[in-house]
Amino acid sequence: MALEFHYANTLSLRLIPKSPLLNSGTFAFRHQKLRKKSFRSRKNLHVHRSSLVGEQQKVSFTEPETQLIEALIGIQGRGRSASPQQLNDVERAVKVLEDLQGVVNPTDSSLIEGRWQLMFTTRPGTASSIQRTFVGVDFFSVFQEVFLRTNDPRVSNIVKFSNTVGELKVEAAASIKDGKRILFQFDRASFSFKFLPFKVPYPVPFRLLGDEAKGWLDTTYLSPSGNLRISRGNKGTTFVLQKASEPRQRLLTAISTGAGVEEAIGEFISLRSESGNEEPKLLEGEWQMIWSSQTETDSWIENAGNGLMGLQIVKDNGQLKFVVNILPGIRFSMIGKFVKSGATTYELTMDDAAIIVGPFGYEIEMETKIKLELLYSDEKIRISRGYNNILFVHLRTDGSGK
Repeated sequence: MALEFHYANTLSLRLIPKSPLLNSGTFAFRHQKLRKKSFRSRKNLHVHRSSLVGEQQKVSFTEPETQLIEALIGIQGRGRSASPQQLNDVERAVKVLEDLQGVVNPTDSSLIEGRWQLMFTTRPGTASSIQRTFVGVDFFSVFQEVFLRTNDPRVSNIVKFSNTVGELKVEAAASIKDGKRILFQFDRASFSFKFLPFKVPYPVPFRLLGDEAKGWLDTTYLSPSGNLRISRGNKGTTFVLQKASEPRQRLLTAISTGAGVEEAIGEFISLRSESGNEEPKLLEGEWQMIWSSQTETDSWIENAGNGLMGLQIVKDNGQLKFVVNILPGIRFSMIGKFVKSGATTYELTMDDAAIIVGPFGYEIEMETKIKLELLYSDEKIRISRGYNNILFVHLRTDGSGK
């Protein structure tokens, strides 16, 4: 079967069936041009500098710590949707750091004090109701505050809904048992909403919960830099927390919440360029598009042909493939070649397209030429500018970026 693909004021597909799966016929659908409001043309990426950039520049991680951070990249829901392989990678990296021990007697160190962002947690069935409700939602930021050197030592769990809505804070009175263990007992909780001048109590009868409101938390690793902490709780839960997120993690957090993505990209690229890293390369592997600066789309088939959706498969022989799952058992595939045209630019020619239905392929006559500029690329994340100056963030999904 062949498909004739024509561009005019309308876009038509002529089906010439060679398979009983589809009946013969001709159909057309309106080809809408990309609307100007669907994206803002970006000939240049403006880098937004702020105090946060200075803070991020101070972040440092050892090689074993970096291995754990690498294992966390791409895991959704702080571990909720991790695959068995991802869980194994995290557990292996955690064990390496725990064997190294880090800061001796971490509860006696001032490095444990402050606000920690939760990056990963295992989720056994005995997890608290708050953990089950909020921790697995990427849209929320989850923190833990540890303040042990005060007249009222406390450990607090915080769920930040957004900068404009507010947060939920659950507090516990704390005490130190030894150099690693913190004993705690939850005693109060409240919502702080930006639109209200007062706190709203969270209706949990902590006094009636008895031992259920009590627990302990062991710090099994605290980095000498004070940026990374691993803790294990009395309910068998493992936590990985950071004081200052690694730039890639910050970018992924911005994408998952949908807030400040372009600012995070600008700061991220600025940090990477100032570090003197070598020019980015189009690395082989499977790359899933997780964000683009285009917010409205036209026909899916043109978007797919321009790499605006789906998976990109890059091979070291200069071949590039776009794959988009349309419906279960039906996908769009387009194959072409890429040629390096500059220090950070590539010319893509995509000219072998088809719709795959089960074991059958239906050719589409179409050709797309794209100039791709790499703004950043490593073994896990790629940031680029492509069709119509649209920004893209791709995440490596084949597990080869280790």
